[in-house]
Amino acid sequence: MFSFDWRNPDYVTIYAQRMERLQRIRSDPSLVPGLKRYYKEHPAQFISDWGITIDPRNIEIDLPALIPFLLFPKQEDMIDWILAHWRGRRTGLVEKSREVGASWLCMALACTLCLFHEGMAIGFGSRKEEYVDRIGAPKSLFHRGREFLRHLPKEFRGGWTLNDAPHMRINFPETESSISGEAGDNIGRGDRTGIYFVDEAAHIERPLLVDAALSQTTNCRIDVSSANGMANPFAEKRHSGKIDVFTLHWRDDPRKDDAWYARQVENINNPVIVAQELDINYSASIEGLIIPSEWIQAATDAHKKLNIKISGARFGALDVADEGRDGNAFCGAHGVLIEHLSEWSGLGSDLHKTAVRAVDLCDELRYTSFRYDADGLGASIRGSVRVINDARREARRSGVDTIPFRGSGELFKPEGEDVPGRKNVDFFHNAKAQAWWSLRTRFYKTYRAVVDGVVAPHDELISIPKDLPLYAKLIRELTQPVYTLSNTGKVLINKTPDGMRSPNLADAVMMRYAPMARGGFKISAAAIARMSQRAA
Repeated sequence: MFSFDWRNPDYVTIYAQRMERLQRIRSDPSLVPGLKRYYKEHPAQFISDWGITIDPRNIEIDLPALIPFLLFPKQEDMIDWILAHWRGRRTGLVEKSREVGASWLCMALACTLCLFHEGMAIGFGSRKEEYVDRIGAPKSLFHRGREFLRHLPKEFRGGWTLNDAPHMRINFPETESSISGEAGDNIGRGDRTGIYFVDEAAHIERPLLVDAALSQTTNCRIDVSSANGMANPFAEKRHSGKIDVFTLHWRDDPRKDDAWYARQVENINNPVIVAQELDINYSASIEGLIIPSEWIQAATDAHKKLNIKISGARFGALDVADEGRDGNAFCGAHGVLIEHLSEWSGLGSDLHKTAVRAVDLCDELRYTSFRYDADGLGASIRGSVRVINDARREARRSGVDTIPFRGSGELFKPEGEDVPGRKNVDFFHNAKAQAWWSLRTRFYKTYRAVVDGVVAPHDELISIPKDLPLYAKLIRELTQPVYTLSNTGKVLINKTPDGMRSPNLADAVMMRYAPMARGGFKISAAAIARMSQRAA
């Protein structure tokens, strides 16, 4: 919406701009009705123009505790997402890192909607009453709502005063709208609301009772929560593929950076808490993680942190959906740098169309080849690409090479030692296990290089740009697979512990960097010639 230095905020200028704007309105009150009509359709703008938030921790760094609520881009996206679900009469789920302003945002949006819509009813529920409303308690949702309203210009309060906000309720006299709050097992029962927010839904003590109580309350239920493992309905919904999910990650917050994250890791001193509360890792407490969250965070923009000059082969990898609710995923990379991620639905998937899309992506990214999952349904990809290539050659266009990856197949260098002291044939159950362990090693070496300064050949590392589309989903998926040992003591991979969905993006990344039998990345003389032609 505007340029703002989030890490060195100038709130004095923002308040001066607000005062100038308010004086202009008060000198010409006829502007107010038009502004109200505008804000009714643009609530995010209203919050950024007039809203406040409170953070007592600002005082220790010489900033005021009461500050303008300036929405950063992902917060604006979250508001648009909630509004789309409200208008579309759909439920949704928001997974979040701690301290990214999600609770303030939901309450500010609720107040804004009630200020400008007649007869609006919005509900908030949580596991304990003190989290919903406790007079004077900053952590309670309704305290935040009262503070938001109390600091609005009177022109936009709709006649609201503190007398209109008794315990567990906020009333809006001008629009006859209301926000109600409840706690416990029966939140929402017997009520009717346009939107119902369930705060910290993953921490509800008896979630099935809450689901029953809310079943007829609203057409738009929005569950908002940090992660709390997989043993709860929030996590089950999140991974079911049946509900829309919005992710608000700490990396979406422009106030936070790698230095901030490093301080949190040091101060918290518990990797499980960091992974769960900050990194939205549902597998944080599960033993046998292939790639711990802190390794992935270290690999974010590692090419910049380590001044790596990107070089090497550019090609992709396709993970083919193996069931209707799964998706197809494509990863493209240039050497150690992941440069492309995309996914598309596998529902009713036509494998030939999937092959066409993969070839089109190769054209777009100027790749001459891609790997594909040759186990299961993906086995037909090579045949489809052969048909596509025949048509391309008739049109005097170059073909695209396909390289099969078989996770159930033979190991790369069976007598080698990816893990010193253990032959690969004795350590890995199959090629999939070896490929995931190879990816784990890349992330570990990158972590040691970034955090501890341990020198490693750049070609053995990996880097994920933080502005990569689907970044948040990828890093969550990368922390999902776990390893166990077979009856013969070999490493096995479980990609879907506790019923999680298949990590398709992570699978594509794994295949892209998998060590491959018969020489690894295979490239023919014809492919080299095509690469030279495309470069020209």
